[in-house]
Amino acid sequence: MVGWFEIPVMDMDRAKTFYEAVFQVEIKLQDFGGTKMGWFPWDLEKPGATGCLIQNKDWYKPSKSDGVLIYFNSTDVQNELDRIEPNGGKIVQSKTQISPDVGYMAVFLDPEGNRIALHSRQ
Repeated sequence: MVGWFEIPVMDMDRAKTFYEAVFQVEIKLQDFGGTKMGWFPWDLEKPGATGCLIQNKDWYKPSKSDGVLIYFNSTDVQNELDRIEPNGGKIVQSKTQISPDVGYMAVFLDPEGNRIALHSRQ
């Protein structure tokens, strides 16, 4: 049911570099009159929502404890966890089994201070 997400950032270049390294994707940048956006890849043929990194000091502020917690899907959360700290993030909850039916999750802080989660079946 999620249709879109926005991850607040204070330093777009730092955030772009981090997310490209962790998820091994290309993020495209755009400036909308002072609001900078870094677009995550999107494929209409695949399920799931997409979103962007967003920088606007008047409207968006990174948070490690407040606001929405976004879950990125993964084949195995350990793959992304292994790339978090070498790229400036911090793991706050290591790979944890939710249940045998639901799979695994983990939580990290990005270099901007946002709390982000991962989910995988294995």
